[in-house]
Amino acid sequence: MTNKIALVTGAGKGIGFEIARQLGQQNITVLAAARTLAAAEEAAEKLRGEGTEAVGVELEVTNAAHIAELVRSIGEAYGRLDILVNNAGIWVETSGYDGDVLRDTFEVNTFAPFHITEALLPLLLNSEAGRIVNQSSALGSIQLLLTDELAQRIATPAYSASKAALNMLTAYWAQKTKGTKLKVNSVHPGLVKTRMGGDKAELTAAEGAYTAVRLATLPEEGPTGGFYYLDDQLPW
Repeated sequence: MTNKIALVTGAGKGIGFEIARQLGQQNITVLAAARTLAAAEEAAEKLRGEGTEAVGVELEVTNAAHIAELVRSIGEAYGRLDILVNNAGIWVETSGYDGDVLRDTFEVNTFAPFHITEALLPLLLNSEAGRIVNQSSALGSIQLLLTDELAQRIATPAYSASKAALNMLTAYWAQKTKGTKLKVNSVHPGLVKTRMGGDKAELTAAEGAYTAVRLATLPEEGPTGGFYYLDDQLPW
C-alpha cells in the first residue's frame, strides 16, 4: 500500500470528521475512529462517498480492549501508522454533573491520548514520516491563561489542566523520539462552531481542522515539539 495511513480519534462528527475529510482529500487512507462502530461506519461511509479510502473503527478512547484491538488490526492490515490525530476530547459542564469532573476530563483528554499513543508508537516509528498531532487548546497554555482576558473568562480547571498536561506529553514524546523521522506537535483549533464551541464561535469545523491537518502532513524539515494555531506558534 502506497497511501499514507491516518488514524483520527473522535472522527464521527465536528472537527474530527473534518480532519478526516481533509486528510482524505490528500489521498490519505483514513481510519475514522468513533465511540461506537455504528458512528464510525457512518463517518467512513460519508468519506467513501466523497472518494476517500476510509475504514470505520470502534474506539471508545478510555477502553483498553478497544485500544489493544486497534493496535492489533492496524499492525496486521498495514504494518505501520503514518499519522495519529488525538482529536477526541470533552468539556464537562459542571452544572448538574454527577461525576468527578476533574477525573473524567483527564480520562478522555489526557490519559486516553497517552495510552493510545504509547500503544501505537512502534507502528508510528515504522513509518517513513510518522506524525502525531495532539488536539489541545489555547486554554491549556499557562502563559495565555495568565495574560489573556478571553482565556481567563472561559477557562475551567479541569479542561485547562487536562490540555496543559496533554501539551507536556507532546513535549515528552518529541524529545523521546528525537533523532527519528517522527514529529509530534500540539494544536489549538480555534473557537469552532461545534457542540463544544457553541454557535457563537467564529470558525467552521472545516476551518478548525486546518491546523491539525497542516501538522499531520508536515514535510521532512517541519518542526516537532511545538504548539500551533494556524501558522503561528503558541506559548506553552
